[in-house]
Amino acid sequence: MTAGTQTVMRRKAGAGRRAPATSPMTPEKALGQAFARAAQELLELPLKVASITETRMTLADLPEALEDRALLAVLEGPAEALGLMVLSPPVLSSLLEMRMMGRMSASPPAPRRPTRTDAAISADIIDAALASFEAALVGDPALIWAGGFRYGSFLDDPRTLPLILEDTGYRVFRLVLDIGVGSAAREGGVLLALPAEGRGRFVEAVVGRVEGEASQPAGWPERLEQAVMSATGQVEAVLARLTLPVGAILALRPGATLPLAEDTLEQLRLEGPGGRLLARARLGQNRGFRAVRLVEEGEERAPAAGAGSALAVDATGWGSDAAPSWDDPVEDEDAVMPMMPMADLATMDMGGFGLDALGEGEAGELPPLRMGGM
Repeated sequence: MTAGTQTVMRRKAGAGRRAPATSPMTPEKALGQAFARAAQELLELPLKVASITETRMTLADLPEALEDRALLAVLEGPAEALGLMVLSPPVLSSLLEMRMMGRMSASPPAPRRPTRTDAAISADIIDAALASFEAALVGDPALIWAGGFRYGSFLDDPRTLPLILEDTGYRVFRLVLDIGVGSAAREGGVLLALPAEGRGRFVEAVVGRVEGEASQPAGWPERLEQAVMSATGQVEAVLARLTLPVGAILALRPGATLPLAEDTLEQLRLEGPGGRLLARARLGQNRGFRAVRLVEEGEERAPAAGAGSALAVDATGWGSDAAPSWDDPVEDEDAVMPMMPMADLATMDMGGFGLDALGEGEAGELPPLRMGGM
């Protein structure tokens, strides 16, 4: 029998077979897959869902379901809705170890009370899991209550939970996770509580066929545009990043001096989630407010002569070295943001610029400028 004959016979034999059954996507299944995907993609951490259950609880019941010394992350959702995600100590320690060391220790660390730093390190993992959970439910009515939630803030005392969350019913998911492999494997839990009465919007999947061609539901482009344009995103302006020995970091005190390159003020980076470079900018001012000015790729300045030397920045202001300035011709007051005198620059928190503050009227005294990150 020739290979061609075998191929034809196989096709005929399989023509009457039913397609393999696939289980429908459920919120429980979507949530389990979301956590596994987020851990693998962000941390390369093997993670499997051993079990997952859904229950309904009132706000008064929630504190009883919280594990001791777990990380409590308040979630912000659509229409000012609030939810809660709880990471048990084994889950939290595994995420921190993978982020800080790239591996899990053979024995889990002793339980301790979570800190705001722990929450900040875990925020992108929480957001990635929630985003994947939301994407898996597109076209499912469950998206109305499951979609649109992201990390909001850290809660250090579970007793304040009734003062923060709304007194309503909650869908509570409990996940038991198998984390890691081999001798470092651990078991930990995650709890997700979302308001049972959703405030989100149902997003339809692009489905349907017309004469064999794919078609879109009526009004789909408009709904997609509205959803995209109403989405929010966080952008950070990064002045500089420094790498220092642990001993030098622990020795930092108010008034300490940090060395920065001379062209630092001309080499700002606008970054999105995960440190992705979105654009480059220069530091300056507009109508008395600190601001950044975006620059084109070809407009970027070459490093100033002697850029290898340091520009000292301390807690009282900038050093005596001359700062780079914008020397564009002044054509319009709103179009050009001249560089402020260096004496006016105090330390600044680079966590966010608050560009919505740029507006009409007299600007008050500029706030102190703190070096927010290294």
